[in-house]
Amino acid sequence: MADGAIISGPRPVSVATIMARKGVDGAMIGAALGLAAPSGPALAANGSLALVATGPGVWLALADQPGDDWPQTLEERLGDLAAVSDQSGAYLIWRIAGPGAGAFLQKGAPIDLDGCVFGPGAAATTMIAHVGVILWRLDEPEGFEVAVFRSYARDFEHWLQTQVRAADMS
Repeated sequence: MADGAIISGPRPVSVATIMARKGVDGAMIGAALGLAAPSGPALAANGSLALVATGPGVWLALADQPGDDWPQTLEERLGDLAAVSDQSGAYLIWRIAGPGAGAFLQKGAPIDLDGCVFGPGAAATTMIAHVGVILWRLDEPEGFEVAVFRSYARDFEHWLQTQVRAADMS
């Protein structure tokens, strides 16, 4: 725990990148998947599937307990609407929650994570301590998840540990 933030992870998660084909919008992607796909930097979830918009026509699809054929199932559901690429081995996810979570992450992220600006469901592709991350605010009042490329996980974890030690010393 650091500054009231509780850190858990990293945890592997099933991740796929969905890239809409030319002329396909988020509404069409969402209809095929059974949820409202965000059109801007945001998170949408329906219980079994979450989509994080990371750019125009691009989403990270996340599932905690999919079947082995999950990327193929997404591909079949989307048909000719989008390209699907399994990214499950590429990302690790950390959860930072608690009353100090936003302030804790703010020490490394150059964006405003205050709840008035970056509320539940908000998402961003940014940097934390020179490490590229995708982060989103959960529905819980002070909860975030941070996706980091596996190859940068040690660097991100080093930043986390440094911040925890600094908080413990103050």
